[in-house]
Amino acid sequence: MIRVLSRAGFAFVRQKGSHVRMKKQLPTLRLNVTIPLHEELDRTTLSSILKASGISEVEFLHYLE
Repeated sequence: MIRVLSRAGFAFVRQKGSHVRMKKQLPTLRLNVTIPLHEELDRTTLSSILKASGISEVEFLHYLE
């Protein structure tokens, strides 16, 4: 997930315990996303991260390649 967000223009901010904070500055707003460092992400967690980052499912699959 961190690799996908990095490819989408997000930058690493910090890590605290098992969570990583990333950000992306847009002209009108700043997007902050927290990602848990688990082996597998729950479907709802993944959905929440994509929603908070503004990445569609199609873009997510594109960045995975």
